Amino acid sequence: MPTQEEKTFAKNFDINKLSDVPEGLTPQRKLKQSRGVSKNDAPVHTQGDIYSGAYVMGMDENHVKLENFNENFKVDVISCTETDMEFDMIGIDAALANAFRRILIAELPSMAIEKVFIANNTSVIIDEVLAHRIGLIPIAVDPRLFEYLSEHDQPNEKNTIVFKLHVKCPKGGSRMNVLTNELKWLPNGSEFLKESGDSTSKPKTYTSFNQSQDSFPEFADNPIAPTHPDILIAKLSPGQEIELEAHAVKGIGKTHAKWSPVGTAWYRMLPEVVLLEEVEDEHAERLVKVCPQNVFDIEDMGNGKKRATVAQPRKCTLCRECERDDDFVHRVDLRSVKNHFIFKIESTGSLPPDVLFTEAVKILEAKCETVIAELS
Repeated sequence: MPTQEEKTFAKNFDINKLSDVPEGLTPQRKLKQSRGVSKNDAPVHTQGDIYSGAYVMGMDENHVKLENFNENFKVDVISCTETDMEFDMIGIDAALANAFRRILIAELPSMAIEKVFIANNTSVIIDEVLAHRIGLIPIAVDPRLFEYLSEHDQPNEKNTIVFKLHVKCPKGGSRMNVLTNELKWLPNGSEFLKESGDSTSKPKTYTSFNQSQDSFPEFADNPIAPTHPDILIAKLSPGQEIELEAHAVKGIGKTHAKWSPVGTAWYRMLPEVVLLEEVEDEHAERLVKVCPQNVFDIEDMGNGKKRATVAQPRKCTLCRECERDDDFVHRVDLRSVKNHFIFKIESTGSLPPDVLFTEAVKILEAKCETVIAELS
């Protein structure tokens, strides 16, 4: 068992304070630590210093310290619309960026259709496939306004949204498309009878609504509907009919992908394109043409001289077409900044992407608080 003095020494020990530890890192090591380099055969220096331990000696600035994180971390929003958002996360490790990605995909709640009650289906699509297609339809409603439905709960106005679909293709006409705009919201709950009551009791349906959902201020002027009105559900031939009810509940993508509030959430490290030497005249023109992303441009130097410049490094996809040319393999260096991530979020429509990211931060914060509480 270590003594109290040994515990105190271990707690206060700092390797950088020893006399034989060199101060700082060489430029080569700093490059390896902060940049991944894309070579023609494979990328190099891809490991992170937090986990590899490759730069422990003399790298005080590279330790994960709270004060350093507070000083260096920032988020720059590049573009933001109702469905798409692109932003830069600077000063974090790949593990943290990946945590946000996983939370956005699997742990943020949304509303999705879980149960489909089919009264009549004479289309060529079997009931199971039809229910599966309807379940994947994104619904434009804030999931924070609803509660989770557990096994012991009754479907009510606080945990269930009911839609009705009744479409019939008239005989003698042409085939018709059944789109999501045919899904009609039932704010008073289910209309399908579960049990027929007697003369004194009210017939029971598949929900127990005590209040109409359209009486809530959130839905009074904003009726619940699918995010997109033109998603194809089925095609009906003359005489065919579909009649059903669809019940949407709250869930997360970890349970089923239909509850994922994002179409995709992904990131990549910021590309860095460096010209190690001047590329001039004919070589410059060839370098501009060989890049499919138009990363390079021509600068007029006067007297008929031209040289290549890195005009749009952010567009670089590290395809390495420039490095496959023998004339440029030693002139162009393609790098990735390890602590700078370009993040993109595409919302399915339940919440704007900026709100989704804010909610992901809250979930990660709650996870950290749980860990701290368990360790303390």
